[in-house]
Amino acid sequence: MNLPVRNPTPNSSGDLTARRLQAIREFMHKEAAAITLAADSLDASVVKAAVMTSACRGSVIVTGVGKAGLVGQKLVATLASTGTPAHFLHPSEAVHGDLGRVRPDDLVWAISNSGRSEEVVRIAESLRRATRGLIAITSDEDNPLSAIANVTVAYGSHREVDPNGLAPTATTTVIMAVGDAIAMMASSMREFTSADFARLHPGGSLGRKLSCAKDLMRHAKNCRVTESTKTIREAMTTTAAFGRRCGAVMVVDDRYKLVGIFTDSDLARLFQTRQERSLDDSISAHMTSPCISVKMDEKYEMIMQHLTERRISELPVVDPKGVLVGMVDITDLITLPTEPITQTRRRLSVISPDDDFEV
Repeated sequence: MNLPVRNPTPNSSGDLTARRLQAIREFMHKEAAAITLAADSLDASVVKAAVMTSACRGSVIVTGVGKAGLVGQKLVATLASTGTPAHFLHPSEAVHGDLGRVRPDDLVWAISNSGRSEEVVRIAESLRRATRGLIAITSDEDNPLSAIANVTVAYGSHREVDPNGLAPTATTTVIMAVGDAIAMMASSMREFTSADFARLHPGGSLGRKLSCAKDLMRHAKNCRVTESTKTIREAMTTTAAFGRRCGAVMVVDDRYKLVGIFTDSDLARLFQTRQERSLDDSISAHMTSPCISVKMDEKYEMIMQHLTERRISELPVVDPKGVLVGMVDITDLITLPTEPITQTRRRLSVISPDDDFEV
């Protein structure tokens, strides 16, 4: 008996997800298109705004209300992290005493899409007179805020991606992009470098990635260091350093120049091959020499590349003359110490150029 074949039920849930995904992509494409349209509509006024910002010797005071104010707070963070001191001034608080924050060397960014926000327009004249100038960031130049400003950066009108065309979406995205662009140009004109950026971002993974070997290393006096004439046994028993575990002994000559490295792996290899008697050999007979090292200004990215590509855990750090100054240990790059590495001096059987070590 042949049973009737039923057509499979359409995956309505999957179809709905696909439609929603497409709608989300369209929202984002529309916002991206608004940024492109705004970029193409900008004129020389945006350059003047960047010049004024880069020349500011005080702080950039950013003000705005509502969604524009929230975008302004983000732009304050962009300015501050790229070399331009900045802080946010809420227009409602300004008329109740916060105008006292403003100084003659400051510059004002006043943000209002319509240029008619009552709170912003009310303080605009006072801000312009009390500072080096006021830059209006608005959709057009035909508004009260632009009439007060020294410069108006007009980014044009844009349809919001909100299906009802009401909630500020494309507009706030455009304002943020325009503000970021002005900040980036000002930063470039100030010749703000990656080293400056690192100085302002010392914490977290970003600060770590921008660091140099001198910022990441353990100082030589907190590492295991010995002379090439010492035996392995002497080196392993007399050079233990306080602080976090160090899995290598760095070997130096009488001028404290790096000549080699002997790691825990080298020690384990001697035991695995039953060469216990080699512990009384000179460490120079079993050390890796020459060994790879890095200069103090070597960047984090290159240090990690050395460690991963060569499959090593310790990387000596030397000065331009090859004198040992410290060591980067991979455990310091992937974990944070629970307590500061001790700076306790340790007697070593080597002579340091700066007399931090004693014979």
